[in-house]
Amino acid sequence: MLTPTMTLPERIWYFALRLLCGLTLLFLILPVLVIIPLSFNEGSFLVYPLTGVSLRWYADLFSSPEWIRSLKNSILIAPAATGVAMVLGTLAAVGLARGEFRGKSLILFVLISPMVVPVVIVGVASYLFFAPLGLDNSYTTLILEHAALGVPFVIITVSATLQGYNHNLTRAAASLGAPPLTRFFRVTLPLIAPGVISGALFAFATSFDEVVVTLFLAGPEQATLPRQMFSGIRENLSPTIAAAATLLIGFSVVLLLTLEWLRGRAERLRGNGA
Repeated sequence: MLTPTMTLPERIWYFALRLLCGLTLLFLILPVLVIIPLSFNEGSFLVYPLTGVSLRWYADLFSSPEWIRSLKNSILIAPAATGVAMVLGTLAAVGLARGEFRGKSLILFVLISPMVVPVVIVGVASYLFFAPLGLDNSYTTLILEHAALGVPFVIITVSATLQGYNHNLTRAAASLGAPPLTRFFRVTLPLIAPGVISGALFAFATSFDEVVVTLFLAGPEQATLPRQMFSGIRENLSPTIAAAATLLIGFSVVLLLTLEWLRGRAERLRGNGA
């Protein structure tokens, strides 16, 4: 924070640090922002300067059977995978937080390993497991695999929320005769809800943006929006891809704003509880 008592070298360092941070952020975000104007280009090539402004590529996106099918697949798979990841991740986090047993750290590492292991290895391993069983090119397989990729995010966010959880509340509910399920749904879950929702949003974003595992497990009928974009880049580079990318950017911004709102709400709840 800039104060009147700061010396000249401190002031120079203060402004230089902020300039460096601003340039770094610009370097990171500029490639993302460059694609947005291209989605409104009237021409058929991804080049600057723009030849005109048009919504023709958004119209193409929402009129093409391949793009519509891939969008529907993403809308189907991502929420289903998020629901599975949210339930399994929350139960795993609560169980690990309450239990004290040998091998707890090893179990936690195994549960979050999909976040650590390179996704291409996950894709190859998943294909080698499901293909002999005849379960590749299946919506169910994609949902389960995307859920496995999202579970670590739910475990981490819920575990972080449980760090400040007062277990005396659960004991008080038990002393009043509340059964375990009632204690969980009426006491524990409302208090850890911000962590659960944050983890679910991360899991949803992971599933919605996932392409590598989908390349291994999905057939043409199960192609998601990111896979359709990947195929389009390889086969026919069209500004329709820029329109799809712009929609994904907007979707990601909405998710980040929602996460920030949840973080602020959780901090206010903790402050009120204190």
